[in-house]
Amino acid sequence: MEISEDSLFKSVKEIIAQSREKVFRIANSTLLLTYWQIGQLIVEDEQKGKERAVYGNFTLKNLSKKLTLEFGKGFDESNLRNMRSFYNVFPICDALRHELTWTHYRMLLKIDSSQKINYYIEESIQNNWSSRDLKRQINSLAYERVLEHKKSPADNIHSVLKDPYIFEFLGLQSNEKISEKDIETAIIDHIQKFLLEFGKGFAFVARQQHISTDTSDFYIDLVFYNYILKCFVIIDLKTGELSHQDIGQIDMYVRMYDDLKRNEGDNPTIGILLCSEKDETIVKYSVLNDKNNLFASKYLLYLPKEEELKQIIDQDRIRFELDQENNNLN
Repeated sequence: MEISEDSLFKSVKEIIAQSREKVFRIANSTLLLTYWQIGQLIVEDEQKGKERAVYGNFTLKNLSKKLTLEFGKGFDESNLRNMRSFYNVFPICDALRHELTWTHYRMLLKIDSSQKINYYIEESIQNNWSSRDLKRQINSLAYERVLEHKKSPADNIHSVLKDPYIFEFLGLQSNEKISEKDIETAIIDHIQKFLLEFGKGFAFVARQQHISTDTSDFYIDLVFYNYILKCFVIIDLKTGELSHQDIGQIDMYVRMYDDLKRNEGDNPTIGILLCSEKDETIVKYSVLNDKNNLFASKYLLYLPKEEELKQIIDQDRIRFELDQENNNLN
């Protein structure tokens, strides 16, 4: 059977791509092991010194000079310190995740909590984050913005959703008058980055999805499906302050979607109000406080300073924990 030129090209291309991926994986694993072993030797050597701090700095400086003369770039004093930290933070060699690169690990070394490190490792692998993606998630305090952290998040909506969401990648200016349609269009134009920010397990379904009853027609801003939670997630965008009418609308949309679109085997639909301003009093005394499938989250069109973002996160987390305690008492 004769093979066409196009088919031959595709076959050869696939072989080359697979070979390069295999070479990269082997090279990356070897590099991680090398740096881990160097870190181990540095730590063990330092522990023999009586004045560890002075001895360690002196040793690293000399070691760096000798290695650079012998092997070139990559062994400056700063990188040797990273290797030492690499061993200290990840002392079990067999536990290293070779899906991650040295650049990933260097960023993880700056995090002061093993729980946060494990979170970012798992998210990086599950979502195939590049080192640039990981940097953005760390800088935007992604871990802190997730409402709740659990070992088995598959059945827990709170461990998937964030508050607030940060949409600086949409390129919209927060000081300009922006319509809901502008935000919706920008999200579609940057759908990959939006899904990365929105959380794991989301797949885009529709924009302005039409739902009709015997008497009326409705259009839902954005519809996603979450394959972890096994349910549809509908989003209603609001550029102004949250109102009771907005809450009533998302509640109605969720009921209608369950009735008209939900498939057998799907879990109940989740509704999210994404709003620029969230009145906590309205949230507390509305159906949002009573239902497990309706949520209101704030969004920011810019990446705030770390202290400002921490303050927002702390306020939201305190409210969330108080609500959880009240629900348990009831």
